[in-house]
Amino acid sequence: MIETTAVSLTAALISELTRHKVKVIFCDEHRNPCLELIPYYGSYDISVKVKKQIEWSKNDKDLVWTSIISNKIEKQADFLLNLNKPEAALLYKYKNEIKIGDTTNREGHAAKVYFNALFGKKFSRSDTNSINAALNYGYSLILSAVNREIAVNGYITQIGLFHDNMFNQFNLGSDMMEPFRPLIDQLVVSLDPQEFGKDEKYDILHVFDLDLKINGKKESITNAIRIYCRSIFDALNSNDISLIRFYDYEF
Repeated sequence: MIETTAVSLTAALISELTRHKVKVIFCDEHRNPCLELIPYYGSYDISVKVKKQIEWSKNDKDLVWTSIISNKIEKQADFLLNLNKPEAALLYKYKNEIKIGDTTNREGHAAKVYFNALFGKKFSRSDTNSINAALNYGYSLILSAVNREIAVNGYITQIGLFHDNMFNQFNLGSDMMEPFRPLIDQLVVSLDPQEFGKDEKYDILHVFDLDLKINGKKESITNAIRIYCRSIFDALNSNDISLIRFYDYEF
């Protein structure tokens, strides 16, 4: 994490960091993440992988996206249940109501209930405040870790499953990171930041200290993201959503 614009890096160093698959995130003058280093060639067979990615069918993408969103809502509900929030029951209900491709937008309904339960009914994700600053910072870290795995596996981040914004170069990462958002939410709730500065950013970075259970084993969050991402690609390439491996975590 390069947190200041005063740092200068040589092209040789950047090249070596990329060659060794070291994830580098650059921050702006406000010390907020603004860009990341992604290699052109993360895999020896990238042309084959990208061709497969382009050929993923809409049906397969919808099935995988539905699984991702279902798992995300379930984890949001688990977190609310741990906080003894009655809204957890409604989120479990939304999870069970999801249709293929989430055509009825259960994710959107769940998000509104979820964030209001965590931060109050007047809270909005579009507000400018310390809570949203902390959430956005944490989400950007998770997104960066997911983007790294996409590139390392030979795929491109622009072509997503659900997200399809021509101005978003990380559509696929935005899709795949969804189940990991509640881990950031938990940190922000525990911090209850009244301001968002250097100390709070360091606290958010502790998300990478978490151990998660995935595929029957305890793994670091970095390894869990790696296993999860590869399983998403396996599911898409094999037309089999049972191959997806989601993490388990006790909030």
